[in-house]
Amino acid sequence: MMNGCNINNQPLKCLQLLEEIKQQNFILDEFSSSILINACARLSMLSKCQLVVDQIPSHLYKNQRILNSLIYMWGKAGSIENAQKIFQSMDNSDDITYNTMINAYGLNHMGLEAVDLYRKMPDHLRNEITYICVLNACSHSGLLDQAHSIFNEISQKSKKIIGAMIDCLSRLYIFDEAQKLIDDYEKSNPPYSVMYTAILSGARNSRQHILSQKIYDRMTMLFPNEKETLKSGSVLLGNTYLSIGDHEQAKNVRLNRIKELGTKIQPGVSWTEFNGEILEFKANDHRHPRSEEIHAKAKYISDVLIKHGHEYDASWITRPLGEDETTESVLCTHSERLAIAYHFLQEENPSFIQITENLHMCGDCHRATKLIAKIWQCKIIVRDANCIHHFSPDGTCSCQDHF
Repeated sequence: MMNGCNINNQPLKCLQLLEEIKQQNFILDEFSSSILINACARLSMLSKCQLVVDQIPSHLYKNQRILNSLIYMWGKAGSIENAQKIFQSMDNSDDITYNTMINAYGLNHMGLEAVDLYRKMPDHLRNEITYICVLNACSHSGLLDQAHSIFNEISQKSKKIIGAMIDCLSRLYIFDEAQKLIDDYEKSNPPYSVMYTAILSGARNSRQHILSQKIYDRMTMLFPNEKETLKSGSVLLGNTYLSIGDHEQAKNVRLNRIKELGTKIQPGVSWTEFNGEILEFKANDHRHPRSEEIHAKAKYISDVLIKHGHEYDASWITRPLGEDETTESVLCTHSERLAIAYHFLQEENPSFIQITENLHMCGDCHRATKLIAKIWQCKIIVRDANCIHHFSPDGTCSCQDHF
């Protein structure tokens, strides 16, 4: 049953089953432990991770598969310290061990540490996954020189490795070089949609609508049957037009093109934990019994942010405003902002907040969360679809705005 919950993307239900079997004096084995570790990695809440770790029998701490899974879990939950402890305790690290630790560094924007571990990794253990993980780590930390050096050392460059390098270049807005890699690749290979999506994402972040339209038009020609890819592309293109204030063109792209593709946009959802309870929030969510208080707290936080110089960025609003809506009212009720507001409703000055969300964190919420951490001197960890953001009381984020 627990495995079925994981397969159906229900990690919380999987952990609830753990509580039931504990009452039956059930002792975890390798298989059940792996399932629970994976569920914790999906949920990415530190306390839940520790809860499962405490249930794992001591003899399994000599099991390579379990240890590799624990490195992955702690990395996804934002605890590099725990991931490092397990990595350093292992006598026989294999390729999965190294790749998982490099990936953990990358997700948490510790690119230099990822590169350092890559350099220490035995050559015979390196494989395609290794190269992708270390290039992604460079991408998330803005390490262009290191990415160039590693990429040039790779003798056999697969499409996924080239795609990872294109992602790195696109995050840094080096589009000419990214396009050249695509052109060179396509001289002897069929087009690969991931490469184009990487450039399109970078073009959206840099608000280059002409480049976005050019890339998207080419994607529709090259990948007419990849509906999910084109859906993501149309969202990025529409958001690019919104970022420059062209709401009419954005509406045409988002409504007409997405309707034509026959797909729906995935709603943003955030999860957070307080006193052992996992709570779920959607944008402008009113499902919680105390939703009125939560929204009032979100507005209070917004007022404080504005007094400290925060200016709301309407380019991150991905739909037309309603008659009774403002830029502030929409952005300050994004799912992660409501999750933060809930913590401030429960505690006057929380010292730690952890949030997991299913989509990419928007730029306005990112700037706001940095300021919230600074004003209230709290630590906030947000794991979004791409990486893990560690917001510190000094008002900085571990991603250094490379996200």
